[in-house]
Formats: sequence, structure tokens, C-alpha cells
Amino acid sequence: MLKSIQLKKNRVRAKRKARVRGKISGTATRPRVSIFKSNRHIYAQAIDDTKGFTLASADGRVMKLKANREDAKRVAEALALSLKEKGIDRVVFDRNGYLYHGVVASFADALREAGIKL
Repeated sequence: MLKSIQLKKNRVRAKRKARVRGKISGTATRPRVSIFKSNRHIYAQAIDDTKGFTLASADGRVMKLKANREDAKRVAEALALSLKEKGIDRVVFDRNGYLYHGVVASFADALREAGIKL
């Protein structure tokens, strides 16, 4: 891919990310679940923005998973299990500037299926 095209894609995602983050924030009782995906792996963490503290996380790289829909569901299930152990069942979903389809949508659906309310 041309360097100029990639730079434009990065700028557009950064604008989307800033717009979303300006509207949502996490607390200790309802943390913000932030997702990050690269071309190879997917990561997620639950963040309490009032203290700046990560409450739970799931790492697809450590779990030896790729960044596809099926593996995103497994990462979401691991994060949901970790959240339930801490007594959290409601979260705010931060798609981190990514469009809500594909891997991101399947991650959110798997969180809902695991009993976490978005």
C-alpha cells in the first residue's frame, strides 16, 4: 500500500477515535472496554478512567490466536470471564476508532453472549 494512503487511513482513524473517546468514559462499576487489533492479533482491556487503572485484560497473542472473527470471540469470552470474576457485568464499549463490523462486531457480540451488558 502506498505510504500516503496509509497515512490518510491513520489520520481518519485517529479522528474517529478522538470523537468516540470524547463521549465515553469508564468508571469502577462500569469500565470502558477498549479493543485494539493489528493485522495479526487482537487485544482488549477494561479500564477505569477515573483512576487510570486497567481492571482486566485479554491478549490474543498470549492465547496464540489470530485477528479473525472466531478468535475475537474467544478473546471476548476470556475478557468476560475475567470481568465476571471481579463482579462486573456492565461495561462501556470503546471501538477505538475502528468501524463496527467484522472482528470488532463479533467481539462485541461475544461479550454480550457471555453475559456482559454493553
